[in-house]
Amino acid sequence: MSETTSPVAKKARKSIDVCAPNDERVGRAARMMLSNPAYSVPQAMLAEDFTEGESKDRALQQRVRRLHSKLEKSASGVVADVKDVKPAAVVTATASKDFAPHIPLGLKACDFLTKSTDPFLAVQTCTDALDAAGFIKLSKRNPFAGVLKPGGSYYYTVNRSTLVAFTVGQKFKGGNGFKIIGGHTDSPHLKVKPISKRSGSGCVQLGVECYGGGLWHTWFDRDLGVSGRVFVRRTDPETGKEKVEQRMVRIAKPIARVSTLCIHLQTAEERGALKINKEEHLSPILGTQGLLEAGAKAQLNQFDDDDWRKAQEPSLMKLIASELGIEVKQIANFELGLFDIQPASLGGIENEFLNSARLDNLATCFVALESILEYSKSEDLVNDDMISLIALFDHEEIGSQSTHGAGSPVMAEAVKRITSAFCDVVNVEAHSSAVRKSFVLSVDQAHAVHPNYASKHERTHGPKMNAGVVIKTNQNQRYATNGVTGFIAREIGRKSNTSLQEFVVRSDCPCGTTIGPIISSNTGIRTVDLGMPQLSMHSCREVMGIADLTYGLSVFRSFFKHFNEIDESLEG
Repeated sequence: MSETTSPVAKKARKSIDVCAPNDERVGRAARMMLSNPAYSVPQAMLAEDFTEGESKDRALQQRVRRLHSKLEKSASGVVADVKDVKPAAVVTATASKDFAPHIPLGLKACDFLTKSTDPFLAVQTCTDALDAAGFIKLSKRNPFAGVLKPGGSYYYTVNRSTLVAFTVGQKFKGGNGFKIIGGHTDSPHLKVKPISKRSGSGCVQLGVECYGGGLWHTWFDRDLGVSGRVFVRRTDPETGKEKVEQRMVRIAKPIARVSTLCIHLQTAEERGALKINKEEHLSPILGTQGLLEAGAKAQLNQFDDDDWRKAQEPSLMKLIASELGIEVKQIANFELGLFDIQPASLGGIENEFLNSARLDNLATCFVALESILEYSKSEDLVNDDMISLIALFDHEEIGSQSTHGAGSPVMAEAVKRITSAFCDVVNVEAHSSAVRKSFVLSVDQAHAVHPNYASKHERTHGPKMNAGVVIKTNQNQRYATNGVTGFIAREIGRKSNTSLQEFVVRSDCPCGTTIGPIISSNTGIRTVDLGMPQLSMHSCREVMGIADLTYGLSVFRSFFKHFNEIDESLEG
């Protein structure tokens, strides 16, 4: 019997609705464990002891404790101990007291990551949350002056794949500083080519291009869906003029698959080399050529005079049109990518890991979003004389050099426009002053020590999962950290009682880079490079520790709250 029709489930859901109205995260976590088959605690146990007469503030947490006791006896599952946290969550397998407090945030991250299948969907997931929290959407084409107010919260997007969101301190004045958390929304994946139609050996395929530096062998034999942005023509009913809308689509169905070549058709040398030709070997199969082409091509192309549409795979166009509730002829263009449809999940013997695609760097985006949402409602805003801002950029994985990457004017323009909005006249000095008072946490995932490849790390700088946020340093400025910015980062951690780890790449290994050096050199704003440690970076599916989400959020909270006093205590 389904969750929606089960009487036991209805009883549990009614109890959740009654007992969790004052804590949205509690209610969300409880409903998730009720509806998601991945959390296989029996619904009867979840519903047991739920009564409408219990106190609304603590009822759900009390029931979770009782359920925890019962599950310990029956060994059928475990419920997180909620002694130290407000949200409650149910998970399968063992959850020790060490990790239980981190599970609610981990489950919320799972939801965010599963929805955010590409930069467009990641930004949309963020803006949905910002809208719900009362943030005001700004138009980039209109002046900010007269719109921005002390204590207000705002956001805008660039290309719908880069996001800037900020909260104005109640005491902010033009020329004061900015507390900025920077991250990126993109991850390596397979992008659909402008001409998507491709076939071979009786199979309908999809033309794709590799985006970024992925571990492409991990994309083989995965169930792949498609998501992204679609440009849709429509006629305005009032004016009769043609309009083009940008619609987001996420098709979380296993419509595509990149299959490996069986072992029997490979030589020993080929098996050992595992060489992948990105043009020839990564085109996914959509279906069988004869079955798909007969009707679809004729229907799509018979009366279609649009050359771009004729170059697209007809079955894909029909599927997109169906998902969006439009006709194929309304599709004017698209930007689509493939993604692994397996949802994000908690894993490990004690549910201490978060397994997901795109942790690099959507884990940062998630925690940054949580921090700005939380700070926008904080009492600390009353005495805050700075701007607290998150900037989540597209195109980091391919160098950041675009109209909306970290190498673009987006960051400098944000500081300049927001500062100017609080100045009565044009004031160049106010902008320069703001830059010198500002600070950026450039946050991108860090490399945890892999137990099977421990020698790849410098022996005294090996970050571990579930052990804290990492300060990343490179004397050749592949990271922006220096003596001043590293000190400030450690002080931020100290203020929140959060330990930070250190990472330096081995001297005989190349060092990656991220948006930190780009932002600092383009804007002149002091920057430190940080990251939450993970394994399998750039794989189709990655892993990190759930405790590091909590530690990251703690560092971000401390940054928004304590940066100004730390900066003022620092000489010169």
